[in-house]
Amino acid sequence: MGVGIDVGEPLVHIRDFRMDFGNQRVIRDLSFDVFAGETFGFLGSNGSGKTTTLRALLGIYRPTAGTLHIGGKDFEPRDGASLGYLPEERGLYKKESVLAVMVYFGRLKGLSRKDAETWSRAYLDRVALADKANTRLDKLSGGQQQKIQLGVTIMNNPALLILDEPTQGFDPVNRRLLMDIIEEQKRSGATVIMVTHQMEEVERLCDRVILLKDGVAEAYGTVEQVQDQYGGTVLRVQFTGRLPDSDLFDVVASEGNQADLSPRAGADAAAILREIVQQGVAVHSFVPARTSLEDIFLRVYGTQNDRAGV
Repeated sequence: MGVGIDVGEPLVHIRDFRMDFGNQRVIRDLSFDVFAGETFGFLGSNGSGKTTTLRALLGIYRPTAGTLHIGGKDFEPRDGASLGYLPEERGLYKKESVLAVMVYFGRLKGLSRKDAETWSRAYLDRVALADKANTRLDKLSGGQQQKIQLGVTIMNNPALLILDEPTQGFDPVNRRLLMDIIEEQKRSGATVIMVTHQMEEVERLCDRVILLKDGVAEAYGTVEQVQDQYGGTVLRVQFTGRLPDSDLFDVVASEGNQADLSPRAGADAAAILREIVQQGVAVHSFVPARTSLEDIFLRVYGTQNDRAGV
């Protein structure tokens, strides 16, 4: 999707950010901006530094060096009324009923008891949990608790919404529901920073993205710019048989009877198709397509062992 953002002063501004834990440098001179009204994808494998960056932005960690601003200044607790943060580690009072917990957090966010209860009941109905209003949270499934956590996060209609793996553990139906809710928040004027490993969510929702690896930005820009940086347009072929080794193209992704081919310098699509067919491969479709973010993610991070934590 196109950016569609009036690029004035950024809402979130990070410049030359470094973060050390003892002798370990976790973030290395990281710089990026998030502009009002956009949905920004913050991507990276576990241990790449995403959560550390968010915690430093919100004042939970003190940065070793650099600038981390929201709205032109360091974040302070009193700014929390305009912020919705869904952290990686969820935290709710699980011995209390669903409605009691939601009303409690609504009161903390400045809503009256009546407004908090009205909003909570409407939200529970939206996410198919209306019958759980008086159920203790610890009696809900993990996915149901996740829905409650998201509701608590968005109930004050925050101007800035920071979501760390918002659909983790959801089935496809509930993932789509949560994506719809996030899109509604954006349409209502919220700026969204979303940490996720679901690349289809990024391609659907995000205007711009950053890919972080070992505390360094590997790619940054619109979704299209990142795709162009890692090959741009590929030739997507569905076939029966075995693709030949060739001097005309490289296979950049392959699954079953579908593959993405990246033409080498000087090779055109017609020549590639002709060579494949001449080698006895039955071609069912042969179309240009953009390199998917999932393929880019795999190319950047490979099969590296994930490190928990940062």
